[in-house]
Amino acid sequence: MNMLYFFILLAVYRPAHGTWDTCRGTCGQRPMASDYDSIAADYRIMAGTGAQKGAWPWVVSIQDPRKIGTGHTCGGSLISPQWVLTAAHCFLQARNVTMWRVLIGATQLTHLGPEAQVRHVKRLLAHQHYTADSQQNDIALLELDEPVECSDYVQLACVPNASLTVSELKTCYVAGWGSASAKAQRVSDVLQEAKVRLLDVHLVNSSRWYAGAIHTHNLCAGYPRGGMDTCQGDSGGPLVCKDNSDSHFWLVGVTSWGKGCARAKRPGVYTSTQHFYNWILVQMGLCPAVLVEFLTQVHQMLQELMGKKP
Repeated sequence: MNMLYFFILLAVYRPAHGTWDTCRGTCGQRPMASDYDSIAADYRIMAGTGAQKGAWPWVVSIQDPRKIGTGHTCGGSLISPQWVLTAAHCFLQARNVTMWRVLIGATQLTHLGPEAQVRHVKRLLAHQHYTADSQQNDIALLELDEPVECSDYVQLACVPNASLTVSELKTCYVAGWGSASAKAQRVSDVLQEAKVRLLDVHLVNSSRWYAGAIHTHNLCAGYPRGGMDTCQGDSGGPLVCKDNSDSHFWLVGVTSWGKGCARAKRPGVYTSTQHFYNWILVQMGLCPAVLVEFLTQVHQMLQELMGKKP
């Protein structure tokens, strides 16, 4: 394949972030949030500071109707009007997934406002190489039965491609309806939010932290001392970071796992959305799998060539 043909394919099939979106042509915007810095850094999501309506307009509640109460099982993030990004481990025991509900545009699960929308799951696409024992490739997509209608309360998250240097992002947040503690049985009724910090993966993989359990496709966020973390019921929800030079937010992680909740040197572990950018495109039908494989090979070849000394 000559290079001209290659670059034509690259331009046609490798869209940058947000190009699959039809939500007013934008993603990562928070029209109802006046001050993203107002979230107190000394709160943890599991202990809770309630989010204001519309604060995180891409966060969804994924609900199993067999469960008592609201049925909330996991969180997720709306990345297109008909697709939700979440965690594969949320569906290990799932049956009749097409009966599950997805609640969009809500803050309180028991009192839905007029801005809330409900959809059902048309299709579940869990990563084909997800491994429950090690939580590798813990990512999944839900296709909704009908597209959502965008509003100030319903917006799309931005999934970063390879051009974004995620490690340089300084202002990050988590949000979800998870439990108030590791021992709590109930999830929260009101969406909780917390400010967190991206942590160096090599540090978190050291012997006194997670001792090698973190994979190359993981991100870690929280604080070395603990105190702020996601917990049971927050799985699948977003880890977002504000762009350093703009007002929009990047969906950099999907809540995956952690040992306990908010423990020192046991931060939350997230699946890197950037790592799975091409997988997401393929599953959504936006890029042929054969092209992704080819582009991956070309990228690896270029890296090898650039790494060789003259």
